[in-house]
Amino acid sequence: MMELFETLKIWFLAQNPVLQALLATTFTWLVTAAGASFVFLFKNMNRQLFDGMLGFTGGVMIAASYWSLLAPAIEITPESNPGVPIWFPAAVGFLGGALFLFALDKVMPHLHINFPETEKEGVETNLSRTMLLVLAITLHNIPEGLAVGVAFGAVAHGIEGASIGAAIALAIGIGLQNFPEGIAVSMPLRRQGLSRFKSFWYGQLSAIVEPVAGVIGAAAVIYAFPILPYALAFAAGAMIYVVIEEVIPETQLDKYADTSTLGFIAGFIVMMVLDVALG
Repeated sequence: MMELFETLKIWFLAQNPVLQALLATTFTWLVTAAGASFVFLFKNMNRQLFDGMLGFTGGVMIAASYWSLLAPAIEITPESNPGVPIWFPAAVGFLGGALFLFALDKVMPHLHINFPETEKEGVETNLSRTMLLVLAITLHNIPEGLAVGVAFGAVAHGIEGASIGAAIALAIGIGLQNFPEGIAVSMPLRRQGLSRFKSFWYGQLSAIVEPVAGVIGAAAVIYAFPILPYALAFAAGAMIYVVIEEVIPETQLDKYADTSTLGFIAGFIVMMVLDVALG
């Protein structure tokens, strides 16, 4: 078993960063599918546990935004953008990522988990509640896939502050927090009366955008080196926007705010340890 693992590891490390990004984001998508598959076993999930998992998701995303994206963006700026103030790419990219998600949030029709249909967001549409829920999680997954792709693309330039270990750590962290996201889509759909298979299908479908975003992010920074710190910070800004605008409010709708807060702390620690240990 260990020999097979070592063989796969050697093969993976020898691949083009764009392919690595595709494989890594395919992994994060499959973890989402694994979470969605819980709908075959259960129809409901304990709300306290659910809020704790959502908090964990937020913690991972916040930690990844700094340790895996913003800090490397600042560190590589002197080499990628000589003469530019060291803070400038991180600030501009971060703002750009947040504004990008802000615009998507206003345009893409979606409905956050556990919110009534009267509070759907985006342009007016006749889409079903099912599709609105799926689109809400899809919105989460765009910056996550982009972040993983940019991290692997950064490795191609062989600069200090961008390591394959850090990129793998980010993919693992995003994968871990995708598990509850898969549950978060499939369970509400099952409660609405959809079949187990349809609930699972829509749950995993919400993360299919991650491999697409991952490949785009990796290819962009490989072929346009100066945009690398901007792209890293862009992904960070997009993820922070998602956490503050969507994830955290969803954990405050019931009486389990303490549980979600502890989940957040746990997620932050896990992602921080992964990045420091592997990066």
